Amino acid sequence: MPNSQIRIYTQKEQGEEWLRRYRGCLPVFGCVLGFTETGLIPGISAAGRTPEDRKYTACADAEFLYYGPEHKPQHPLPSLAAGASPVLISRAVFESLKIPVHLFNAGLPHPPAVPLIDLGGASAKCLSGGAAMEITTVHHLFKQGLLWGERLAANMQQSYVIFGECVVGGTTTALAILTALGIDAAGKVNSSHPICNHGQKWALVQAGLEKIMGSRGQDEIFQSQIMTSVDPLKIVAAVGDPMQVVVAGMAIAASRSCGVMLAGGTQMLAVYALMSAIAQAYALSWQPEAVVVGTTRWVAEDPTGATVDLALSLEKGNLIQSGRTPSLLATDLSFADSRYPQLRAYEQGFVKEGMGAGAACIAAHLSQNWQQDQLLAAIESQLERLSTAFH
Repeated sequence: MPNSQIRIYTQKEQGEEWLRRYRGCLPVFGCVLGFTETGLIPGISAAGRTPEDRKYTACADAEFLYYGPEHKPQHPLPSLAAGASPVLISRAVFESLKIPVHLFNAGLPHPPAVPLIDLGGASAKCLSGGAAMEITTVHHLFKQGLLWGERLAANMQQSYVIFGECVVGGTTTALAILTALGIDAAGKVNSSHPICNHGQKWALVQAGLEKIMGSRGQDEIFQSQIMTSVDPLKIVAAVGDPMQVVVAGMAIAASRSCGVMLAGGTQMLAVYALMSAIAQAYALSWQPEAVVVGTTRWVAEDPTGATVDLALSLEKGNLIQSGRTPSLLATDLSFADSRYPQLRAYEQGFVKEGMGAGAACIAAHLSQNWQQDQLLAAIESQLERLSTAFH
């Protein structure tokens, strides 16, 4: 089986064609770092044990991705309630395969201690206020996304680019964007918790959307046609985060000349929906068939979410062009036999994804035909090196 390590959950033919086309290709990776104060709410995310930790999660992940385990970091990887950062997975692949990595600051409260491209953005306020970002910031970030998407794709005509993210609290802003676009996403998104905190997320989203729509019943929020005339960039300004609009711009531009893998689950399905809505609202050309969403099976098969159903729901959005359901791919990576409890925790539903982890594994299989044992060995090596680096 040529793709035995990659599962295709939606748009099977498109997914198979995409994998065929890019077999043997080495991608480039662009990781967009952002922040929303939504991530500081107690219990909203497990990507950092405390709200203070979560302010620095993206900084820590960026340092580790760029420098690896032997570098003494300014911001060490935050302690988690269980599990280990998914950046271990991404770093293992990108280091072994020498995949070029480009880091972008779309809006962080504290800049990471790594070489990165500053996009001149700003952190988002909590989405519950309905005024997350200035609309001028959103327009600026979208233009930067288009610009850098074109640049990263410039020499990749026969290959593909991977766009990843690190935004603590980002599945909640994703829920807000999806809902505002008319997609029934409540109860379908993922989280870094083993059991998704759907009630907490939905209460925040309702609060934010009520600020921009007026008070309505929760069923009306996603059924209402009221959002059909709303500029999707204004939706991002109201309830989104800075990463979303940057990656939407990057992927729209890159899709015109090469393949694109959106690296993540819920957050990248929201980006895909946003791309379609923006392209329609602003009459921008893009190539939907060039774009796939790549994640981990822990996300795709999360029993406390409904990722596949969510992907299939995208075509029903009020602002979405019909037929725009992406091909959802996932790595078959398993940590069931890992010697490290931090990795085995993934099999209990902790962490699941982040920093392009799932897409990195898909890339390793596509370019080098890596199997389960090679992936596991490379990832465990990162963890071993990290645990012995400063002792």
